This record gives sequence, structure tokens and C-alpha cells, in this order.
Amino acid sequence: MAPSERAEGAPMNKVLVLEDHLETREWLRALVTEAFPSAEVAGAANLEQARRLAAEQSFDLALVDISLPDGNGIDFVAEMHERSPATYCVMSTIHDDDRHLFPALQAGARGYLLKEQPRERLLAQLKGILTGEPPLSPAIARRVLEHFQRERPLPPDSELSDREREVLALIAKGYNRAEVAQMLGITTNTAAGYLKNVYRKLNISTRAEAALAAARRGLVGEGK
Repeated sequence: MAPSERAEGAPMNKVLVLEDHLETREWLRALVTEAFPSAEVAGAANLEQARRLAAEQSFDLALVDISLPDGNGIDFVAEMHERSPATYCVMSTIHDDDRHLFPALQAGARGYLLKEQPRERLLAQLKGILTGEPPLSPAIARRVLEHFQRERPLPPDSELSDREREVLALIAKGYNRAEVAQMLGITTNTAAGYLKNVYRKLNISTRAEAALAAARRGLVGEGK
């Protein structure tokens, strides 16, 4: 397993919420507590506080705002990706444009959530981390796919079997392993094996990266 890959089902024992607005920070902390009842949740109002907390202890998950009074949350994600790659960093923001989205993903963010979403959807997206589902707001997932569809698709990867390409395409469309297995008429364990092979062959470690790989290979898009 890659150092930055989080095992499915691994508990969230310690969570950091980096958000400068007190009311929003407390709202997010309550949301995290509901998603992960056993988690110890720490709050930080700025980069200085977050860096101090991260130096003192390790976190399983970090929810990070972008616009902060003393800098940019994307910089903090980049620091965490370098210093603590096992920390699952997720942007929690109001910014839904390419100017913020892609630098965040490039810095190492493994999810991107828009705070304006309904509470229940945010809660479900957080819980989905435990089963390997990337926490991407629907609008963000569409923007990521559209971005790569605008580029020239790569030819189908000759290293992937036809079945592996089918699994990759379905994962990119948002289906989980059980749903993929049902749609292809195979067992969940077999689907998991195909997905593991895809991750290994493409040198990726998350479902978000799998979605990007499928888009670049022209396996998803209009009519597919």
C-alpha cells in the first residue's frame, strides 16, 4: 500500500478542522463528530494554529478551508502531503472554480467539498471515506471530468484488460465496488481484484485518481 493510501475501514481517530469562521468551524466539527463518533476533533482558526497542532500530533483527517486570514489552506495541504502523507486532506470551501480546485488537488488534497451543499450530503460524503469513496461534491466531480475531457484522450491503456477498463470506467462514473460487481455479474471480491490491478498498473492509489485516469483515457464522457 502506498504511504498516502488510506485503508478502507480504517478509523478516524483524530481530525483537524481548519476554518477561520467560528460558527462554520463549530458546524463542521459537529458534522465530523456525527460522521465519526469516536473521533477526537481539533479546531484551528488559522494556519499558525493548524501548523502548531500538526507539529504536536498526527491526524487521520484534515478538513481545510482555502481562504484564511494568514494565508492559503492549499499551502497547508502541500505541507501535510510532504510531512504526513497518511493524513487524508479534504478541502472544505466555497470556491468551485478551476483556479482553486486544481492547485488543491495537485497539492495533495484527496477530496473537495463545497460547504454550501445540504448537510446530509456532506455527512454522507465524509462517511464514504471509510469505504474508499473520494469526498467530491458532484459539481466538483463534473468539473474534474470536463477538464480532462477537453484534453486529447489517451489511447486505451494496452496494459489494462478489457474487464479492467470496464471496472475503471464504472468507478469513474461513481459506482462503488458492490455496484460494479452487480453490473458486471461478478463477485465483489473479483471486482476488488480488478480494481487493485488497475491501481497497480496505473500507479494510482485513490478513486479520485481513478476517475481522472478514466477521463484521460476517454473511458467516460458523453454517451459512454
